[in-house]
Amino acid sequence: MTSTVLITGAGIGIGRATAKAFGRAGAHVLVTDVLTAEGEAVAAEIVSGGGRASFHALDVRSTEMVDAIFAHAEATLGGVDTVVANAGIAHRVPIETMTDALWDHTLDIDLKGVLRVFRRAVPGMRARGAGTMVALSSIMGIAYGWDEHVHYSAAKAGVVGLVRAMAVELASQGIRVNGIAPGYIRTAQLLSEEHSLGAAGAEAAPAFIPMGRLGEPEDIADVILFLASEAARYVTGQVIAVDGGLLVGRY
Repeated sequence: MTSTVLITGAGIGIGRATAKAFGRAGAHVLVTDVLTAEGEAVAAEIVSGGGRASFHALDVRSTEMVDAIFAHAEATLGGVDTVVANAGIAHRVPIETMTDALWDHTLDIDLKGVLRVFRRAVPGMRARGAGTMVALSSIMGIAYGWDEHVHYSAAKAGVVGLVRAMAVELASQGIRVNGIAPGYIRTAQLLSEEHSLGAAGAEAAPAFIPMGRLGEPEDIADVILFLASEAARYVTGQVIAVDGGLLVGRY
């Protein structure tokens, strides 16, 4: 793989695993995150393993920062071939205490943040007649309701609509747009006692997952790598649940 891939939220968790997977595959990886130390460490790890990577600070709430990173990639690397919109947050907020500001903050990152990087990628991909985009949704956005996380679930459902609409709009121009809906994946977000399952909940979850285990970030990264590859050349507008059989096992 000789392409250039930009990954948001690549400093930890699924983003980190995805950056490493693309690095091993030979892509030039633009590692982006608001977490500078973590992002720099991921880029350094890819380079030390013989790959090509660079870190760029990026808050996906900033159109200006998104524009600057794409302009840099276009000037120095010829553009971005694949965008993986992974950056996201999930905070537990009961509906009666959900303020406009809390709602807007989550959607600005989890949904509009996807729009910002995808939108900026289009002109270059259109000019080259090729490109791939992959967005991270969630099983909470395609089937589950998640109490005290209505803003998160709404944003992740919005990602599904964005993927489908952009896929249709861009298919004739050689651009494919797909999504991933992870199930329970062993990440810092999942293990948060305040905002998600916590350690005890994570330990109990495999009992109702048909494959009998939590997912690992690498389980998601490998599917993203597939969707960005020529092997998925006839796949667009899809949001693939990667959940160990959780949804089909419970519904």
